Amino acid sequence: MNKAELIEAMAESADISKAAAGRALDGMVDAVTKAMKEGDTLSLVGFGTFSVKERAAREGRNPQTGETIKIKASRIPSFKAGKALKDAIN
Repeated sequence: MNKAELIEAMAESADISKAAAGRALDGMVDAVTKAMKEGDTLSLVGFGTFSVKERAAREGRNPQTGETIKIKASRIPSFKAGKALKDAIN
């Protein structure tokens, strides 16, 4: 499913226009992004939890040359599925 298909499904499910569903989806994505950028955790009970994890600096290897390189520390987005979502899939 891509973004357009998700917007169509949201519009049909909520009985709203595709334009309104698109704005709602964009608003949700912006809110999740802003919360994660600030280091907050966003929990949607039954669906899952969006959070940010810290990845430590480490050494890696260039696969072409075998040269050791330093990989800097970074923050990565994380999603942990909730029980209801896991149960719905299985």
